[in-house]
Amino acid sequence: MRIDIDPHSSTAPYEQLRLQILDLVRRGELIAGTKLPTVRALAEELGLAANTVARAYRELEQLGAIETRGRLGSFVAAVGDASMAAAQRAATDYVATVRGLGLGDETAEKLFKAALRGA
Repeated sequence: MRIDIDPHSSTAPYEQLRLQILDLVRRGELIAGTKLPTVRALAEELGLAANTVARAYRELEQLGAIETRGRLGSFVAAVGDASMAAAQRAATDYVATVRGLGLGDETAEKLFKAALRGA
């Protein structure tokens, strides 16, 4: 997830973060079920205060763009077409499973394409 915060912008950093995450969701670069970095990790990565990231996450949650699942973290929420959201979650789960097995992305892609051909 690529986020750039401009410290010289007249737009507050939490708002820049909120808008960029929304844009990534709208463009399909962040799909339903994608786990977002923790508040602390993202704050550290971006050089922001944890409260700034927390505020952006809270506002995104109020918009329904993300959902927080307690200790599990924050995830991109399913919005719009229910079947598309289910497919996005399945794709995210597949990637997590393959990576959890220690397989690389190239292998995951080959397996996925083979499954499509065989379906």
